[in-house]
Amino acid sequence: MARKLTLDFLKTEAGSGVVLGLAALLALLVANSPWAADYFAGLKAELPFRFGPLALTLTTAEWIKEGLMAVFFLVVGLEIKYEILRGELSDPKQLATPVLAAVGGMVAPALAYMAVVLPTGGPHQGWPIPLATDIAFALAVFALVGRGLPASLRVFLLTLAIVDDLGAIALIAVLFSEGVAWPPLAGVAALLVAGALMASRRKVPAPFWVAGFAAVWWLTVQAGLSTSLTAVAFAAIVPVRARTEDGQSPLKEAMHDLHPYVAYLVLPIFAFAKAGVSFAGLSLDPALVPLVVGIAAGLFVGKQAGVMVLVWLAAALKIGRRPTGASWMQIYGVAVLCGVGFTMSLFIGALALPGDVDSPQQVAVKLGVIAGSVLSALWGALVLGAASRASRKKIARTAKD
Repeated sequence: MARKLTLDFLKTEAGSGVVLGLAALLALLVANSPWAADYFAGLKAELPFRFGPLALTLTTAEWIKEGLMAVFFLVVGLEIKYEILRGELSDPKQLATPVLAAVGGMVAPALAYMAVVLPTGGPHQGWPIPLATDIAFALAVFALVGRGLPASLRVFLLTLAIVDDLGAIALIAVLFSEGVAWPPLAGVAALLVAGALMASRRKVPAPFWVAGFAAVWWLTVQAGLSTSLTAVAFAAIVPVRARTEDGQSPLKEAMHDLHPYVAYLVLPIFAFAKAGVSFAGLSLDPALVPLVVGIAAGLFVGKQAGVMVLVWLAAALKIGRRPTGASWMQIYGVAVLCGVGFTMSLFIGALALPGDVDSPQQVAVKLGVIAGSVLSALWGALVLGAASRASRKKIARTAKD
């Protein structure tokens, strides 16, 4: 059952990669078309919400970042919990290598970024931007070129990306949640504790979880805290045990119900909102500013270096093992794909360097993320494609002999 759930998740994320790519391409086209002014004005437009005594006004971009992306982080949190309790992460031997690789994949990109921006006077606070991996895009590229490769590589990539994003979520919570209002935050904590207690003692109907998540989200916004953190915290209290012997657990039901919406609606909308870069009047100079080069270097150079070094160390020290049946070339291809940061890096960039969507810093963030992600996707596809062909030839020779 755990293998089937993981494969279902992989198929959903891989299939949505095409939609994500089209959304990003459409954003670039619109941002450089006669509708560019309307595109950027729409993202900055304020949208009020009122429900009885409750009122909240955010810009379109903020609704997407704090609202829709909270659902994404809820699904990520559900997947993390399931993998820890029932899936690949429940085996310490399987867990050690991708977890260590994820650590290397966060440390090395930060060092690569700082190595570029410190000597050149770039913004040092942008170092978390190249740390995350876009699960959907990375898996989409893997699905396109990975025919014939060991299935263990897919699970390795998924596990690494999940841990990677968990680290990014923790950084978001620590670094980008300032000026917290304590009364609403106390309300968040109380709701989470109450929900955990109720879930452990009785069968809680689905509407409870929907209402509970909405309440936690609302109080989080009022507290000034990043909704990504409390979304993952809420996922941690959703039961993994089935309500009845022949039924599904609330966690698996939520994952099954929300995955298509996240993969085919939430992430494409976020990609469309964040990938729009206007190239009007741009020369090569903005593309070579320290912020752009630092982000691109972190994603393309730092990611693959950090992942490979830690995988090698895990194997050398015998505290972990390579994915079953995988060669070093195949693992290297996966390490390169981890540099596809895209939506996650854009999300962190909006938090690390806040500003209007068309501000110089945000444009530089987009250029760096797109450059590093595209380079990682193309080079990773070439490496894995070559590895896949070599693997198929080896299998054919073995069968022939």
